[in-house]
Amino acid sequence: MSRPKIKVPYEQLDIFVELLNITLLLLIWGYTLTHYFDLPETIPVHFNAEGVADDYGNKAVIWILPAIATFLYFTMFLLNRFPHIHNYMVNITEENALKNYRLSTRVLRYVNLYCLLLFALLVYDMFNMSQGGEAKILSPEFILVSIAAPIGLVAYAIYQQKRINR
Repeated sequence: MSRPKIKVPYEQLDIFVELLNITLLLLIWGYTLTHYFDLPETIPVHFNAEGVADDYGNKAVIWILPAIATFLYFTMFLLNRFPHIHNYMVNITEENALKNYRLSTRVLRYVNLYCLLLFALLVYDMFNMSQGGEAKILSPEFILVSIAAPIGLVAYAIYQQKRINR
């Protein structure tokens, strides 16, 4: 059975989150561009679970983070244009398609926001540690939060999907 292919109209919240995503992506690139030449030639490139650098490399490695963030952003942005291919826990019909597609695209926007926020924080922390500062983000507490937040988002999505499909 094929799912209805409909365009999900943006609501104000969707526009706000999408603009926030674009802003974060631009900030990641802007921060990297403006601070790159201030970096020493060798920077920390890997950190253990306690946020301590345990591997070093050339400063050009810093460009990997904005590149991955950009790839993730555009991949999720494109995936959001085809909500009929997303995974659902209910059978999608003409009657429930818009509600389920809206929830799915919104959750994917939040995931995109979460990933971009993580990359922005990682870029900031890598620059900070390269300049001799301490890790502010890469800590055991941050790792716990970065694991708990996606679990909370999944729980929210499941709750909302059950609520809209009663």
